[in-house]
Amino acid sequence: MKIIAMIPARYAASRFPGKLMQELAGKPVILRTYETAVKTNLFDDVFVVTDSDTIYNTITNNGGKAIMSKKEHECGSDRIAEAVENMDVDIVFNIQGDEPFTPKEGLEQLLTVFKNDVTKEIDLATIMAEITKEEDIKDPNFVKVVCDNRNFALYFSRSPIPYPREKNVGVAYYEHKGVYAFRKTALMDFYNLPMLPLEASEKIECIRYLEYGKKIKMIVDNSSGIEIDTPEDLERAQKEWK
Repeated sequence: MKIIAMIPARYAASRFPGKLMQELAGKPVILRTYETAVKTNLFDDVFVVTDSDTIYNTITNNGGKAIMSKKEHECGSDRIAEAVENMDVDIVFNIQGDEPFTPKEGLEQLLTVFKNDVTKEIDLATIMAEITKEEDIKDPNFVKVVCDNRNFALYFSRSPIPYPREKNVGVAYYEHKGVYAFRKTALMDFYNLPMLPLEASEKIECIRYLEYGKKIKMIVDNSSGIEIDTPEDLERAQKEWK
């Protein structure tokens, strides 16, 4: 089973333009993320996939591997799918370029999902973490997920799900974290299938897999990391790196 990691990296970012090229402890954020992925020793290969000459040159000039996108893409999965279309691989990890603290333990759990899936029932696996603050549960920037009793995803939403009509049943709320592992076949199906109304409404790409009947295995990983979306996040990351 050949396993690779792909790090989609757009230069533009609405909340923090050029964030991936901001310095984190002496190196650009995207280079830190790439080096962290390589150092896990979990993957046969690691690539940054980008639309930016600046990011491409930063990775390759530091001995890394990068691929330039040929098309414009709305989401990271499409960018990765284009890059791996002609590669002979089985499992593709999507690691977010703005998360240089992505923990190895969560990646190992995703890898174990596929190693144990002898019937190839699972199309992709991804991570969720419990959230308890009411403001986070209500915040549309926190994508929530609900699962069946085997931890297969039923639905993702920016709304609070489940709705707490009865508050004393002890239900837990989970945020979807942006680290994925795909079977290549499922990723290419995503790339070639049109967006349907639920995904278009919520702007959550995982919903496309569900709308077309794919099976998504959710893994609980409550380890904390820092996603660099704002200058304040970068400041926190500087302190954490030290």
